[in-house]
Amino acid sequence: MVIESKDNQRFKSWMKLKLKKHRDETNLFLVYGKKLVDLALAHGVCEEVVTTNPEIEGTLISEKLMKELSQTETTFDVMAVCKKVSNPIQSDKILVLDDVQNPDNVGALLRSALAFGFKHVILSQKSADLYNEKTIRASQGAIFDVYVERLNLVEFLTLKKDEGYQVFGADAHASKNQPEEGPIILVLGNEGNGLSNEVKELANGFINIKTETVESLNVVVAGSILMYEWGKVR
Repeated sequence: MVIESKDNQRFKSWMKLKLKKHRDETNLFLVYGKKLVDLALAHGVCEEVVTTNPEIEGTLISEKLMKELSQTETTFDVMAVCKKVSNPIQSDKILVLDDVQNPDNVGALLRSALAFGFKHVILSQKSADLYNEKTIRASQGAIFDVYVERLNLVEFLTLKKDEGYQVFGADAHASKNQPEEGPIILVLGNEGNGLSNEVKELANGFINIKTETVESLNVVVAGSILMYEWGKVR
């Protein structure tokens, strides 16, 4: 049987998941497209597959309703309702995002973090929502393999420094000290304002990337370069 009515209760519940408030209340979120749906199934976090394609196993809905559920110009023929699951991962390389607010940036950084071994990622309270559709899409599925927490950064960094982690902030204008061997935390700041003063006070040092002509790099580009360089030697 195909769901065709906007009054259908299941359809209404899926529509609500487009809003952060309801994702937080239900601990559920949506992913779109075959690649992400397959990853959700493979990781055991898929609660329900919803599709317009009768050849795909799942709940069938009309193309009109799928378009309503879509959050992009492209309408996929399959989506999944997923449960929020984050399995702890111990890592000697941790990425911290200090109020990175653009969901595309957060998602792309998660993808780079996974690629370069920074499998533990900390989001500040004001960083973009991990389960925003743009974040998920930009991560290309990395959200399923990276351990992400949203924490008070001052408390977290203080604790990790006591455990022997070095804290280095990315700074577009200054470098101070260099990381030594051992566990490390890379902190990336807000797109417009950079690192917060509270984080700067806790840093062991700062690192910048020397550039020609341009004054600074996008936070995703800079963060990816630094994770690549530090990932090679640790």
